[in-house]
Amino acid sequence: MPRILVAEDDPDISGLVRHYLEKDGFDVEVTDSGREVMPRLRETPADLVVLDLMLPGLDGLTVCRALRADRATAAVPIIMLTAKAAESDRIAGLELGADDYITKPFSPKELVARVRALLRRLERIAPTAGHLTYGPLAIDLDRHVVTVDGQETRLTAKEFLLLQYLMTHRGRVLSRDLLLSDVWDYSYTGGTRTVDVHVRRLREKLPFLVDALVTVKQFGYKLLEPAPVVAPPAASRT
Repeated sequence: MPRILVAEDDPDISGLVRHYLEKDGFDVEVTDSGREVMPRLRETPADLVVLDLMLPGLDGLTVCRALRADRATAAVPIIMLTAKAAESDRIAGLELGADDYITKPFSPKELVARVRALLRRLERIAPTAGHLTYGPLAIDLDRHVVTVDGQETRLTAKEFLLLQYLMTHRGRVLSRDLLLSDVWDYSYTGGTRTVDVHVRRLREKLPFLVDALVTVKQFGYKLLEPAPVVAPPAASRT
């Protein structure tokens, strides 16, 4: 039974979210304080966090930043739930590592669907392909670990899935709409800007992708095929 931590200070909303998630088979814990999120997760890890932006104690953006900075919670999926609908607010949340963003008022059934979709994407790992490599980059799909030249790089859940998708479709031009459909797993209402944000974060965390992951103007992205390794010429005998 997947465990969900809901951080929401409005008891009516948290009660509604809890009811629908539990009805769908989730184990749900609720907190109304931003300061309680990290201690709760350290005590009992969660599979996903539903995080209100306007929390007392610590606001949702600060909590999101703390979750991504902590090794134990860096990969935990985060869905932000907030009354702030401006694009700048959505982008701020995504920049800090949120995987999804739902604005109030919202449909509880849609929230459950998004939780399901995000967790389902994390579970879709081909059993015959435990590792992917691309130049100095290696992905351990079973452990959700990304390394560059043997050094681990921490990615959020959605960054990991996007990178995995790009690597398994290298050489193909992928539209933003296709990436939203296949990586986000549903018709995402936040617009294709979220793809650009996640691509930019991948380039920042994995600098060698700046040249390898190219932008196809007004369409999408393409991960170039890695250059073949050319062996140095054998030394001639004289």
